Amino acid sequence: MTLPRIFALIAFFLAALSLVVLPQWFPVETAKSAALVIMTIGLWATGVLPGYLTALLFFTVAMLFRVAPVNIIFSGFQSAALWLVFAGLVLGVAIQETALGERMANRVVQRLGNSYPGIIGGLVLIGVILGFLMPSSLGRVVLLVPIAMAIADRCGFPAGSNGRTGIIFAAAFGSNLPTFAILPSNVPNLILAGASESLYHVTLSYGQYLLLHFPVLGLSKSVAIIALILLYYPDKPNLDRAMTPDLSPMSTGERRLAAILFLTLGLWMTDGLHHISPAWIGLAAAMVCLLPGIGLVPGRSFSQRVNFASLFYVAGIIGLGSLVAYSGLGKLLAQASFAVLPLKPCAAIQNFASLTGSAALIGVVTTVPGTPAVLTPLAGDLAKASGLPLLSVLMTQVIGFSTVILPYEAAPLVVAVQLGELSMVQALKLCLSLSLVTLLLLIPLDFLWWRWLGML
Repeated sequence: MTLPRIFALIAFFLAALSLVVLPQWFPVETAKSAALVIMTIGLWATGVLPGYLTALLFFTVAMLFRVAPVNIIFSGFQSAALWLVFAGLVLGVAIQETALGERMANRVVQRLGNSYPGIIGGLVLIGVILGFLMPSSLGRVVLLVPIAMAIADRCGFPAGSNGRTGIIFAAAFGSNLPTFAILPSNVPNLILAGASESLYHVTLSYGQYLLLHFPVLGLSKSVAIIALILLYYPDKPNLDRAMTPDLSPMSTGERRLAAILFLTLGLWMTDGLHHISPAWIGLAAAMVCLLPGIGLVPGRSFSQRVNFASLFYVAGIIGLGSLVAYSGLGKLLAQASFAVLPLKPCAAIQNFASLTGSAALIGVVTTVPGTPAVLTPLAGDLAKASGLPLLSVLMTQVIGFSTVILPYEAAPLVVAVQLGELSMVQALKLCLSLSLVTLLLLIPLDFLWWRWLGML
């Protein structure tokens, strides 16, 4: 029996055990929710079943055993994130259909040079720069991954090759994980900022947040991502093919799609002015691409090339997070973990490690967006127990929820894997390795940086 199947069986055993043990202390509904969450996380983490199939199993079991109301379990289908993913799938097909992706890839490769490390580093850098411009990490993934796939084609990397996998992961991880260091660039950051202001009247400033987090979580983590990708997925591009200039004029379809993407990107970047969700802007762009008269995504391509399975996967992840919040499992887990944490005044290293590590582990259950929602109300008590300033305790959450241990915790990574037609096991390997680097190197660097800034 393979190791993933063994871990999956352990997850099923723990789920069954929770149904027997937990009702002695908690309501039956809480026990059923815990069992379903353990089973679902176990299947997603081990990859024994395809992600979409695990999501469908989650929906089915939840409804058959009445674990939670319909609107909670199927909340993912009402989420803006799901429709942004749908828009990304359609735009990705349009980029491939019109060959605009190939043209853009050619330009990017010419700018980044003909070395594989240069392409990987350049894509991570582009993802980080877009973090300053676009407020949605899903939007950045949706924009960059199809271009990354075209770059892989231009470099002669076929499906399944190291080079193709590395290029797609560079775009995906660079667009998401380092940008947690930029305040308005990710949803969890905004949840933390909003909760901090409403609960404690603590207003997070853009500059202070950037100074505190970007040197380590932004720049150093970017370097770690590049190093791990080059370590796990070494390859060499076909230089003749990669550097061949494309001098042909743009087709009508390419010009139309370029105009749509330019307008979409502009609206995404200015959402602070018009306050329209990036999801609805993306959905409008997808609808234009699907219109028969436009001719960018024919009906046959829509039905055959759009990966609808990824929509069920994303909806399942969002539904799981809603179930954790609805059932109170997240708060119970946080309270239980903090009850045993060795927090005490005048123990800065111990307190810092405990708070950041526990936040990362709680994200495994709540997923990344749920972490600040669960932990922020507890920050006042944690500040008293540790003797740390309230702001410092709040900011340790950022280190925690930006440490993605399992890929399903972060919807942008799941979407990137689905768009790029990669294996979730490959993403798991990179996530676990990056988490280990964060634990052994980046968190100690963060501690020294915070201490130098007077935060600890």
